[in-house]
Amino acid sequence: MDIATLKNANLNNITTAKTAYDTLITAFGQHSESWQHDVANRLGLYVWNGVGAEGAAAEITTITTKLENAKKELSFISRALADAAEGFAAAQSHLISALDDAAAKKFTVAADGTISWDKEPTSANYAGDKAEETAKELSRRITAALNEAAHADAEIEKRLGHLSQNGSNGTGLDSATVTKDGNDVAALDKAPAPGTDPNTVKTWWNSLTEAQQQRYILNHPDQVGNLDGIPVVARDQANRINLERSKHDLRLQLDHLGPEPKPLLGSVKGEPVSNPEYEEWHRKKKDLEEKLASIGTIESRLNGDKLKSRDGVPAYLMGFDTNGKGRALISVNNPDTADNVVTFVPGTTSRFATAGGDVDKADEMVKAARAADGGKTTAAIAWVGYDAPQSLPEAVADSYAENAEKDLARFQNGLRTTHEGGPSHNTIMGHSYGTVAVGFTMRDHKLPVDDVILVGSPGVGVDHARDLNIDPSHVYVARGSEDTLMHYAPATSLLFGLDPMDTGFGAHHLQAGDSDHSHYWVPRKVAVQEFGKVIAGTPGALK
Repeated sequence: MDIATLKNANLNNITTAKTAYDTLITAFGQHSESWQHDVANRLGLYVWNGVGAEGAAAEITTITTKLENAKKELSFISRALADAAEGFAAAQSHLISALDDAAAKKFTVAADGTISWDKEPTSANYAGDKAEETAKELSRRITAALNEAAHADAEIEKRLGHLSQNGSNGTGLDSATVTKDGNDVAALDKAPAPGTDPNTVKTWWNSLTEAQQQRYILNHPDQVGNLDGIPVVARDQANRINLERSKHDLRLQLDHLGPEPKPLLGSVKGEPVSNPEYEEWHRKKKDLEEKLASIGTIESRLNGDKLKSRDGVPAYLMGFDTNGKGRALISVNNPDTADNVVTFVPGTTSRFATAGGDVDKADEMVKAARAADGGKTTAAIAWVGYDAPQSLPEAVADSYAENAEKDLARFQNGLRTTHEGGPSHNTIMGHSYGTVAVGFTMRDHKLPVDDVILVGSPGVGVDHARDLNIDPSHVYVARGSEDTLMHYAPATSLLFGLDPMDTGFGAHHLQAGDSDHSHYWVPRKVAVQEFGKVIAGTPGALK
């Protein structure tokens, strides 16, 4: 595919062909109906017995089935032509947009895609001081459009070639073949199931044209927004649509709660009897209001609210769910393009309603990593992606961490799968019970991470750093002098194994100063500065 071919392509020819096939399908359908009404049904009304009658009936049934199958095969050709027209139109639009922008910015694009420009600052056609950077972006857009068209071309050739072969050799009349072809077409409108391996998801996503991808984002955002293996930008687009829908749904639920029930049912022997419906009504109301407030906070950060702009660093909604305690996966900066990526797993009481505070921590880690190495880009993800315990009594259970393992492991693999260019430097970090979830996951799964940071940990399910399936020299622990959460436990044995702060555990100790259990991410605190160094891959001299 070259620039001239795509730019000058008359896409009306494909649309005309599709219209012709639609006309053919309509006519064929009418003939099939005539066959059914005038031949098959009429013969069925006659009383005809014997071997000849049975043979004729079987033959009529076979012909009817073949006619139905042929009509379906024709419809598959129409669908293939429609998809091709859509794919070529999108690619042509993207190419023309890039060429128009190039002309407007005083660049010349040659037939082979080479871009040139006037480098003389005093010239009326001077392309500017950042011309080289702009030219690279224009070249990327042109190449992407050509690749998009080539993909659409290869796809239509494959689909029409297959259907044409079915027509020429008669296999298109076979029910098994038609069923398979129908399933292949249906698969174009069905995303992989939740929990599918990220590599499989990526292969499926890349098999779609850009127009088909956009159709999924706009028409089926609920199917793709939470899928690991789909690029972050696409997930963000889908999830912003989902977020708006969820906000509307939560408001409806709040409106439909009805009037507040009376607090008491009466009294027994002078003692008031509370009304369970009153307690449940208030619980639901509080839950809905918290989730709506959290959506407002998330939207402010996503949309760059002045108070939440964080120096213009963008945020991406990688996933969320408002059911139950809810989940939220929000990244500060794009992990698909960042040099450094950290996934932060919060602990007890974390849920969708508290995600805003975890995003604030992610913002601080991005700033700290930039201070440690300003030449690289860092993405920090607040991964509220599991059902965390909501109280200290609940936080003694293994089950919350065990239930987080598959999702957290798949998410980490997904980050590697969708990352562009060379591998990023990836860190996984847990806080409080989040370290238990991280520890269990690393113990039972080989995660593609370079470093791990455990903050205020009650144990991680192993007694030595090497049992986390990573070189112990890349395991870092931190606990502030005011973090008293673990003071009730024995000196070396905590709830989930040996204290990671114990020298026998074999991890590096990060300075945490006087941080208490909840305030390691206070701006300019030594703890968050230390986190930034590890995240940026520049930990320096550590004790």
